[in-house]
Amino acid sequence: AKFFAETGALPRDCMITDLSDGGARLFADGVEVPDQFHLVISGETGLRRTCRVVWRLGGEIGVAFSDPTPAGWQL
Repeated sequence: AKFFAETGALPRDCMITDLSDGGARLFADGVEVPDQFHLVISGETGLRRTCRVVWRLGGEIGVAFSDPTPAGWQL
């Protein structure tokens, strides 16, 4: 997956270690992750979600999706 803080910002790599309808657990060691950002989930969907950080523990970050779940999107 990739994340970016604002339009025009370069995307940064991260790894999704858990994913649900309401949020995700990410791993992004050595990278500064802002409190709010956009997450692009790699794969066939290329889905983009708006996130806000709800907890941090070292390189692990828990995020909640702050946008509505896209129609037809399933895990």
